[in-house]
Amino acid sequence: MIRLSLEIGQTQKPEAILFYILAPLAVLASLGMLVVKKAVHSALLLAWVMITLAIFYIALDAAFLGIVQIVVYTGAVMMLFLFILMLVGVDAPDSLTENIKGHRVVAIVAALGFGGLLISLIGRATLNHVAVGLAMANESGNVQGLASLIFTQYVFPFEVVSALLITAALGAMVLAHSQKSAGARLSQRALSSARFRGDSLANAAGLPSSGVFARHNAVDVPALLPDGTPAKNSISGVLSARGDIQDPTQYALGSLPKVDDESGDQ
Repeated sequence: MIRLSLEIGQTQKPEAILFYILAPLAVLASLGMLVVKKAVHSALLLAWVMITLAIFYIALDAAFLGIVQIVVYTGAVMMLFLFILMLVGVDAPDSLTENIKGHRVVAIVAALGFGGLLISLIGRATLNHVAVGLAMANESGNVQGLASLIFTQYVFPFEVVSALLITAALGAMVLAHSQKSAGARLSQRALSSARFRGDSLANAAGLPSSGVFARHNAVDVPALLPDGTPAKNSISGVLSARGDIQDPTQYALGSLPKVDDESGDQ
């Protein structure tokens, strides 16, 4: 009985080996996520950290948390981030100029204070405490035990976390919301009339699409105007901002020969 009580809370040898191998890799991936320049590489490193956490959960007999960590966070949320980054694109050399003076110092002080608070709380919760009650909590299954704790003993913190997630979603919507003009929204008829009443009728019939009057139909190849010159406005602004288009002048057909009209003028 004394030997059993001494062994309670001690890490078994396979779990210790697993922790000693994966924990340094998780820490290195976390640091790499902060220092890498490309956003895609940062997202991949964050996905590795989440997979490592899932392995730790499964090793601690929290199989449900491990599966949810892989399926929801790594498989859904992180893949969504990667798809958005690859479709929209993020320029690597972003500006590092401080728009608000002193915000970097405030951020460092706040991070150190939060880190010290987090370390103290984790230390008080783990040091000089014996891990008991895991078998009783998982008696009817890991999912049932977790649900019983969340919706009985920890229901208030669970609702607070839900409110924080909703607040983060609302903040993202507010930041991404574009400011609309104060004037009334123009109808399609008004836009068409303004197009023909403008100073130039060059784009009265609309801008040409990529591949029109051209020898290629790729979206990064500009359309050709009737005189053989490339139309720069036919390329999507997203591709132009990312720099994924080639030199449009190489697709020009050259100068076209002039044809005499019926009056004899050229």
